Amino acid sequence: MTRSQGTLDQLQRRIRVARGLEPADCLLHGGQIVNVFTGQLEPGNVAIADGHIAGVGPYDWTARETISLHGHAILPGFIDSHMHLESTLLLPRELARLVVPHGTTATISDSHEVGNVLGIPGIETLAHAAEGVAFDLFLTASSCVPAALWEHAGAVLGPDDVANLLRHPRVLALAEMMDFPAVLASDPYVLAKVHLAHQAGLPVDGHAPGMVGRDLVAYAAAGIRTDHESGTVAEALQKASLGMLVQIREGSIARNLDTLLPLLVNGSLGDDWTLVTDDILPTDLRRFGHIDHLLRRVVEAGVDPVQAVRHATLVPARHYRLHDRGAVAPGYRADLVVIEHLREFRPMLVLKDGKIVAREGHCVAPPPRGTVPVVPSVHLPQLAEEAFRLRLTSETVPVLRIQPGSLVTLRETHEVCRSDGHWTWQPERDVVLLASIERHRATGNVGLGLATGFGFHRPGALASSVAHDSHNVIVAGTNARDMLVAVRALAETGGGFVTVSDGTVRARLPLPFAGLLSTEPVERVEAGLAAVEAAAAELGVTVPCPFGILSFLALSVIPEVRITDQGFFDVVGQRFLGY
Repeated sequence: MTRSQGTLDQLQRRIRVARGLEPADCLLHGGQIVNVFTGQLEPGNVAIADGHIAGVGPYDWTARETISLHGHAILPGFIDSHMHLESTLLLPRELARLVVPHGTTATISDSHEVGNVLGIPGIETLAHAAEGVAFDLFLTASSCVPAALWEHAGAVLGPDDVANLLRHPRVLALAEMMDFPAVLASDPYVLAKVHLAHQAGLPVDGHAPGMVGRDLVAYAAAGIRTDHESGTVAEALQKASLGMLVQIREGSIARNLDTLLPLLVNGSLGDDWTLVTDDILPTDLRRFGHIDHLLRRVVEAGVDPVQAVRHATLVPARHYRLHDRGAVAPGYRADLVVIEHLREFRPMLVLKDGKIVAREGHCVAPPPRGTVPVVPSVHLPQLAEEAFRLRLTSETVPVLRIQPGSLVTLRETHEVCRSDGHWTWQPERDVVLLASIERHRATGNVGLGLATGFGFHRPGALASSVAHDSHNVIVAGTNARDMLVAVRALAETGGGFVTVSDGTVRARLPLPFAGLLSTEPVERVEAGLAAVEAAAAELGVTVPCPFGILSFLALSVIPEVRITDQGFFDVVGQRFLGY
């Protein structure tokens, strides 16, 4: 991966190729070029030299290799400007196999998930693992490790650590500033990280769910220039009006595209929007696609296809200072997508640095060599069933309600059943026990709370070592025995997802790298994910993407209530709730 324009010799050669004085390496002949500058579709050829575009237009270049396109469209490679690689459960080489055939040539990942578990060494390991893959994995410097003070993470990244990350060649920005209460309070520790990004001349990403009005003005005054958390039209409009790039999110758990589509169709956001996935599972990437899938939906809703492409290429490239990407134009990197129909966005060819890396839906680039080191990261204390018994002082208790399609939870009050002073599961009431167990230093911290919305109708438990953002072990279950079995099963595999019923492990997906990523091929990961979800469905769990939803129930910077290893937390009131 490089962001340079090449050597002086390559620059000189590029000019000679453009002038027709020597042959190009490759010529895409007879295509329709998507011009993201003018908004036009223009017939022409593309000459490529040393991984860059040397020439574009109706000129008769010669080349060592000519590919006849017969009028098919040539687009810039797609850019997902806000995602978390860890949510795909895949190492970079396997993620490339999924997204490159869909036209993705660059992603910008906030790897604060691995950062929360393994710190800077973990982030550097991921960066190294991205060397030689068929797309560019850029990073943002994690700003909130840990995300908040209400749970224990495996690492702390202070201003000095952030300064080091901002100097990394793959890092393009300061990652999403989730601790918006600290920003609004002018906390010097938090703002020092923002200031470091300003000094480095790098953008600062935002994370402000539901924020509008004067608070949003103050948040933007800190120089925060993006946000991917807009859940309403009014919220997105105000963010765009304040100069923030509205990153319209459509992932596996949180989905905002349908809500915000009218703003794209009528042009209300101007040029300040792009399409992102944030958190997406490999099964959804396989089933639907990546940015190409979002482009299909946007164009079907009525957005001009060339304008839609601009917002998936040039707009994010310019925002993140990737000045050699995002357009089919001379001097730009030859990251290109060839499609048959400009409304269907189904790539026939994908080129990275001028080389064909995918053809007709299949990745043809050779995978990088080497293995990724795995260190144990799930450290649990000795636990007994007693750890999963919640003593109640009343039968009227606070409960977390899941909202499918949203990361926001609701705080409700329910009547539940007690036995010997402890909560007892009743299928008809759809309330289960949540537990968060600190897993980085085996401290013995276990937080307990209650949740509704999963739909269990048989005894069992779901457990995960993916629990945003501190990634302690999180488990939802109907009884102490199954919950304990589930947690012990995770410890055996070094993390992952597991479904348990009647004291028996029904299915599991091991994720041994930081308890977040698989080291296996994507096909095995998809099969494992399908197995744990099918086993969950047999327990009556009907909520879509149950392990994805479970993983976010610990994220104590998103309203209204969450579970952490310190207890059941009221995000709105910034306090723990007792039972």
